[in-house]
Order: sequence, then structure tokens, then C-alpha cells
Amino acid sequence: MSRTIHTLGRRWPTLLALASAALSLGGGGDRAGQVAGLGEVLLILPLLYLVVARAGRRGLSWIVLVASVLLIMGLRLAEVPATAVIVPIALGALIWSAIGGHALRPGMIRIQALGMLAFGALALLGLAVDPDLGRYLVAAGWLFHGIWDFVHLKLDKAVARSYAEWCGVFDVLIAVQLVVLG
Repeated sequence: MSRTIHTLGRRWPTLLALASAALSLGGGGDRAGQVAGLGEVLLILPLLYLVVARAGRRGLSWIVLVASVLLIMGLRLAEVPATAVIVPIALGALIWSAIGGHALRPGMIRIQALGMLAFGALALLGLAVDPDLGRYLVAAGWLFHGIWDFVHLKLDKAVARSYAEWCGVFDVLIAVQLVVLG
């Protein structure tokens, strides 16, 4: 019994991801709204990795996540399109990463910058097309970002291991949710 409790205690990020994904099931609403909302959040995921990698402090992972969630919630309450704020922030993060040539040198910052460009393009494309097609593009972005998370977890790079585990599980479940339940 204590071994099971110990194992569950070590897997708290997975348990948190399962609970987070379950909470997102109640979102309801129309498909276009769901795709748009999850497409906007998809823009945040690689941005978080880039900011944490550029800061060089993996311990900031959860703090940046909470700040990102609060930003998205605030934008939604203010009825401001998240892309109008997140895209300029992402461009600023890319510029910050390019300062001193960090984004141009081989290493984690360049990988995160390239990841942000790729995931950002997929999210923006998913937001720009018909919601039926957009759903699959956004789902692909979430799935690929989940794989991205698991690679970072395995390599123990860029973000906190607990964050990479949580995000990987959560991302894959959101991708499945978009495709199966959408």
C-alpha cells in the first residue's frame, strides 16, 4: 500500500494533468469557439519553453504557466483576442532570444525558438482556417507538443521535469479530446 502511495506521489504531475484535462471537458460551447480557445492556448505552450530556457531557470516553469493562465483568463474576461497579445509577446521573446546571438547558436534556446515558430505557425493556421479543419490542425499541434514535452522530460532539459510530465500528459489528452469529442 505504501509503495502505491509513494508511486502516486512521484506521479503527481500526471495526476494533475488528468484532473486538468477532466476539468476542460466541461468547456462545452461551439466547435469554433473550442478550436479558437485551444488554438490560442497552443500559442502559449512553446512560448513558455522559450522564456524559461532563455531565462536559464527551469524552476520558473510553473510560475510562467500560472502567469500564462492568468493572462489568458484576463484577456477572455476583457474580450480581447488572445492572439493580439500573445503574438507580440512571442515576437518579443524571439527578439530577446536573438539578443547576443542566443537563438542563432546551437543549443536549447535555438531549439525552443524553432519550436515556438513551428507550433505558433500550426496554431495560427488552425485559427485561420475553417473550424472543422482547424480542429485537426490544433489537435496535431497539441499532440506534437505533448511529444515535445516527453522528449524534454526524457532529456531533462529546458523546463522543470514535473512541468514537462504534466504538460505532456495534458497536451496528449487535449489532442484526443479535440479529435474524439470535438
